[in-house]
Amino acid sequence: MADLFSLAGRTALVTGGARGLGFEISKALADAGAHIFINGRDKNSLDTGIQNATALPFDITDQSAANSAMDQIISEHGKLDILINNVGNRDRKYLADFDANDVRQILESNLIAPFMLCQSAATHMRKSRSGRIINITSIAGPIARAGDASYTATKGGLTALTRALAAELGPDNITVNAIAPGYFATETNQAMVDDSDTAEWLKKRTSLGRWGEPCEIAGAAVFLASDAASYITGQTITVDGGYSSHF
Repeated sequence: MADLFSLAGRTALVTGGARGLGFEISKALADAGAHIFINGRDKNSLDTGIQNATALPFDITDQSAANSAMDQIISEHGKLDILINNVGNRDRKYLADFDANDVRQILESNLIAPFMLCQSAATHMRKSRSGRIINITSIAGPIARAGDASYTATKGGLTALTRALAAELGPDNITVNAIAPGYFATETNQAMVDDSDTAEWLKKRTSLGRWGEPCEIAGAAVFLASDAASYITGQTITVDGGYSSHF
């Protein structure tokens, strides 16, 4: 059974892997035996202390830089087995307050860049007829709230892309799945975590009655990246403490 979840000998790229959920995913994949390329824009932030990891600084919205990064992975390790599209930006404001450039920026980071990274990764995975692509979406894809339209639209698009690529890449033995996190107590959400009203609201709103701890995302990522999930593709695993199933 342990062999089913082992990632020994595999190579992974995790975008936005230096902090928050991306860090926990990177650490878990490394603990399972994979060599991790940890991406972020700031090179200084990529010294995570994770063993068996390589810092790979680049802006995922820069197509040339992303291609060069993929070439580096292949040059150093000969293959890419796992791609985790984790980067996601947010611009919380109401419809009337957006201009076209605001929307384009969110589309670039949350949908277009992951699309192009999938394209690049699939090119190499097809050669070995094996691969795992995991997109980090959000419960904000299938459900929505006011004042968050661009994020919700892009995460919904990423979920749809997951299904489409699963259909296209399945014949090459490449699985494409998604993880949809709910409310996690990450650095980005610290102001909300510290707010007692939010804590009380989550206590009532989620089945488990609390914030998710960032490390609680890790199991789903290791599972989907491993041989244990070899017949699972086109699916979204929701990790939200019961938020989307509880009312």
